Amino acid sequence: MKKILISGASVAGPALAYWLHRHGFAVTIVERAPALRVGGQAIDVRGVALDVVDRMGLLGELQKSRTRMHGMSVLDGDGTELMRSTEHAISSGRLDSDDIEVLREDLTQLLFERTGDDVEYLFDDSVVTLDQDDRGVRVTFERTAPRTFDLVIGADGLHSTVRRLAFGPEADYIHHLGTYLSVYTMENFLGLEDWQLWFRDGDLGGGIYPARQNTELRVNLGFMSGPISYDHRDLDAQRRLIADRFAAMRWEVPRFLAGMWTAPDFYFDAMAQIRIDSWSRGRVALLGDAGYCASPLSGQGTSLALVGAYVLAAELAAAGGDHVTGFAGYERRMRPFVTVNQALATENPGGPASEESIERAKRAISVDDGTALLTP
Repeated sequence: MKKILISGASVAGPALAYWLHRHGFAVTIVERAPALRVGGQAIDVRGVALDVVDRMGLLGELQKSRTRMHGMSVLDGDGTELMRSTEHAISSGRLDSDDIEVLREDLTQLLFERTGDDVEYLFDDSVVTLDQDDRGVRVTFERTAPRTFDLVIGADGLHSTVRRLAFGPEADYIHHLGTYLSVYTMENFLGLEDWQLWFRDGDLGGGIYPARQNTELRVNLGFMSGPISYDHRDLDAQRRLIADRFAAMRWEVPRFLAGMWTAPDFYFDAMAQIRIDSWSRGRVALLGDAGYCASPLSGQGTSLALVGAYVLAAELAAAGGDHVTGFAGYERRMRPFVTVNQALATENPGGPASEESIERAKRAISVDDGTALLTP
């Protein structure tokens, strides 16, 4: 039985682990965090990704967990309503769509529950070195004793450690899209009920929506900027970046900023894409954001992770575990799907892509026969 190490326990890693176990591989997941991460944005499962979660037996559970927004308001910098809609939500698109919007931690919890009994999880640990030869990949960890695996998959996000170790510096592959975003949770002091608020004032903007039966607010604050230097591990330094940028904003922004300092799930990062000529180097391959981050601006990151996991596992299984053949098949099938979905993030700078482009992109691959379904 071939042994595969996956780095990252968000969406892509556990989804891949589920399918690899089904195909008879022995799977270990290493995750830097001490437990499953909570918080984060509402995320969308769309198109072909719905077929994948259905095959995992998760579709019904996801439908129960969907956010079920009733609409949205767009505000100016003073909080004055400029428009409202009961047909669309900026975070999820058309409200009558079959697509499912859920909180990120609800999906990761479901994936963990599906894999926890069959997959070894190493929390509070991380890959330090990778040394591969024709027999396998010797991996050293921060805490766990060194081990050798047949394959290693980097599903560890935009700032992937596996990618850095096997492919080279992040700067060689990251493409900034000119925006930074923070996301965190605070009390629902606005009393929002299944309704989103979105505002913009020059280069600053944000989105506010309720969660957990309207008891919480998920706050998204973002600003436009070229690449800036900051420590990805220093959360207080990141909070200061947001506080400084939004210091002069009016309406309820001061209360949002006050809540930011005590939010346990604060997240901050650049809106960026990863573009790389090949997703594998020998026995190491990349999955999801680590290999082809489309950025939250595309709305397709979660779907790319779920579909990519399904395709990668299927191709490795079809190749009998041969990584050269399996990785080549994975890239052949996924590359066109990734390309059309990454394009969504830059189609309409400052706004969402067209509904026509989204509909085309979210089903631009088949999970049945490997034939891409791109249309002119």
